[in-house]
Amino acid sequence: MAIRLSRTFILRKLHQLSGIVPLGAFLLEHFYTNSKAMTGAGDFNKAVAELQSIPYILFIEIGAIFIPLIYHAVYGLVITIEARPNNLNYPYPRNWFYLIQRLTGVILFFFILFHVLNFRFGLIPNLNISVAHAPDQAFDIVAREFRLIPIAIIYVIGITATVWHFANGLWLFMVDWGIAIGARAQRLTGYACIAFGVLLLAVALNAMIAFIRPGGLLGGILY
Repeated sequence: MAIRLSRTFILRKLHQLSGIVPLGAFLLEHFYTNSKAMTGAGDFNKAVAELQSIPYILFIEIGAIFIPLIYHAVYGLVITIEARPNNLNYPYPRNWFYLIQRLTGVILFFFILFHVLNFRFGLIPNLNISVAHAPDQAFDIVAREFRLIPIAIIYVIGITATVWHFANGLWLFMVDWGIAIGARAQRLTGYACIAFGVLLLAVALNAMIAFIRPGGLLGGILY
């Protein structure tokens, strides 16, 4: 017997899947590349140059990053608009997690737009040069931006929202896709996702600090 799936069901599944693959994979790669700043400008610039030298990089960015990102962001806003939070009546942790997931999604919509215009195209705040188009100056471009207090605050908020949205979204993905079945499995994977999120946030913020302070906060311990 054939099972008919509703359009909403399919769109939501695609929304979840796009958030994990390829966007989640890209996020991990992005944090890894940024962490190259811990060992100096030369290593970071080399990493950026290697990424930009990938054949058909523009088509890869459009197909594997920008299209999934636009879909995930736009449909995420649709879900947020349709949401009816009931945290005051039912103040359970998962209800608050659901609300924060929606709020971080809105924050990310504007943060990612700012980030792309800032470093990918060099349009905000009128840099006239982008990391992608000047790999040999990539470290200096990013370092100069992060030394501006308003820009640094935007990135701390944006990075924190990104990590929360991804870590909690990973848990939701495992539950909705039948990977974590049962209360105990869902509780344990929830703890695992929280630990993963804390670790990922530490890596991301340390990479950011490494553009201003050699090695970041962990540089003296790891090197």
